[in-house]
Amino acid sequence: MRLLFLDRPETAGKDLQSLLRLSRHRVDLVTGAAKAVGCIDRVPYDAVILDRSFLVAAPNWRGWPSFRKKIESLPLVVLSDNGNARGLSAWLARQGVLLASRQAGAGQIVRMARLAHELAGHKVEIDRMREEMDRKAEELAFYVDVGRALTSTLDLKAILKTVMDKTRDLIQGEAWSILLVDEERQDLVFEVATGEKGKKLEKKRLKKGQGIAGWVAQEGVPLIVPDVRKDPRFFSGFDEKTKFTTRSVMAVPIISKERVIGVVEVINKKSGESFGKKDLDLLLKLVDQAAIAVEHARIYQKMADLAVTDDLTNLFNMRYLARTLEVEIERARRHGASVSLIFIDLDHFKEINDQHGHLMGSRVLVEVAQILLHNIRSIDVVARYGGDEFVVVLPQTDPAAAFAIAERVRRSIAGHTFLKGEGLQIRLTASCGIAAYPDHAKSKEDLIRLADEAMYRVKHEVRDSVYIVGHG
Repeated sequence: MRLLFLDRPETAGKDLQSLLRLSRHRVDLVTGAAKAVGCIDRVPYDAVILDRSFLVAAPNWRGWPSFRKKIESLPLVVLSDNGNARGLSAWLARQGVLLASRQAGAGQIVRMARLAHELAGHKVEIDRMREEMDRKAEELAFYVDVGRALTSTLDLKAILKTVMDKTRDLIQGEAWSILLVDEERQDLVFEVATGEKGKKLEKKRLKKGQGIAGWVAQEGVPLIVPDVRKDPRFFSGFDEKTKFTTRSVMAVPIISKERVIGVVEVINKKSGESFGKKDLDLLLKLVDQAAIAVEHARIYQKMADLAVTDDLTNLFNMRYLARTLEVEIERARRHGASVSLIFIDLDHFKEINDQHGHLMGSRVLVEVAQILLHNIRSIDVVARYGGDEFVVVLPQTDPAAAFAIAERVRRSIAGHTFLKGEGLQIRLTASCGIAAYPDHAKSKEDLIRLADEAMYRVKHEVRDSVYIVGHG
């Protein structure tokens, strides 16, 4: 051990120093605080042995602040006649500071110095562990907060914004983006992009394997590129469009059920340094949490997209109508059959809303839906087109047969008394237009448009009637 022995002038040079030397430890003896400071500046001592007077009386000395600062970071053995601890309580409360009696002998004092050195080492380790635990606690609190935010919504945009905000909090970059895999086209779409030129990137596309993000999506592994100029995977096309300069990139795949569903990318660390392992570990933890939330939101969104019924009437909606028409027209084309479409609009429906309120109007629409369902075949499809308009798809039905069905529907509506359960006696009529494939239309869009035009001819001329497109 290398020891500094700071003793009083009147006791310095006595037997203690020689005994310390005999213990095979290197010992430097000084008798003044100023000299001790100079020694500590030059030599990395393992411990300091000093007389009690230097701590009790020293605050009155010139140069005391500098002396105190130097010895505060070192293990200390304080020598006291007969172990007197008066005035030392603050010092002895520190880790690595021990009290020894001057009469204990050099061997015991050296052992105390060794113990003080070990205790000080433990203190360093304890402080490091405490700092690590504090950091882990902060990190845990951060991810708990992230988890709450991510699970509080099924809205994909809100989740992506949360991921982006938390990424910005964790890693000081100049720009951030989240790209999601388009499962139909199997490429990447910039869903969220922030930073100076971020808005210009949103909804832009990147092929798998193209650029850093495309490579990460293809390979499913995170990547740090310290200098994009030296990496052949870098795609400069977006920099050219946005006039942004990319220097370094960190990209992490969003993986769910062993599939890459997206990529989080951070551009240019603000400090100018390259992204490091610590940055990558933090981002990986965030993305691991985000993957589940993003996947759930996308599934929910798909379910919403696949929803096929109208909330009010429980009839099919326009999404299902469009899909049904595509299927039926293709089937009719293959088999040389017809598909007819009836477009129905309720006459003077606005007056019901005006006189009785929208709630009563909604209940009328529900009753109309039931009339339609009661008057069609099991193979037919009824959809609410919007407002007070309805569409009936009639597979394997020519215009003449469609006319008979439309007439039956029209008469049923005209002969029905609406809202009897509400104490009202409301009568209603409907205008109906018919078009058919391939007799009148060659596409889904033309079929809807022509049936709609036929319905408007009824509505503007006579109401409460049925027209087939092209007929009088």
